[in-house]
Amino acid sequence: MLRNLLAAAALIALSTPVFAEGDGPGPNLVIEVAGKANGEIVIDLNPDIAPKAVAQIVALAKSGAYDNVVFHRVIEGFMAQTGDVKYGKKGGDTSMAGMGGSDMPDLPSEFSAVPFDRGIVGMARSQDPNSANSQFFIMFAPGDFLNGQYTVVGKVIKGMDVVDQIKRGDGANGEVTDPDVMTKVTVQE
Repeated sequence: MLRNLLAAAALIALSTPVFAEGDGPGPNLVIEVAGKANGEIVIDLNPDIAPKAVAQIVALAKSGAYDNVVFHRVIEGFMAQTGDVKYGKKGGDTSMAGMGGSDMPDLPSEFSAVPFDRGIVGMARSQDPNSANSQFFIMFAPGDFLNGQYTVVGKVIKGMDVVDQIKRGDGANGEVTDPDVMTKVTVQE
């Protein structure tokens, strides 16, 4: 009986993607942040659970599309959203930030069993589950109501202290005035 329980626990452990502390196996998304929050955030992307979304994020980062994109929607106790490469560039008119994506195609959903815990990074989308494109969000706190509804792409493995300092938005929508910005986004493979 005990042997069967141990075998079942081992099977569950092997089938559940694990995110490491420190440097992850990668690819890692390295985000330099400026504004109220200053510093570096490192996200361990997991292509095993969301290969298409991770590939798109990596391609956008390598092309420089995420450079100077603001955190346009930040809700205390919930999450910080960024990645609108069309309308979210610092220095431009960011009043429509959150409404755009990239020139790349929208992605099919890649839902997994990974829970939306603190530090988890997910793909933002519209009501259509297959509409994620370039925007992503970082969880400040667990959000179980998102489980199985949004694509998980990775987890913050360094810089949660920076995430915690990102300027919060106003109102229920979390729209941010003078938002913090991802000044440079690179990929470590």
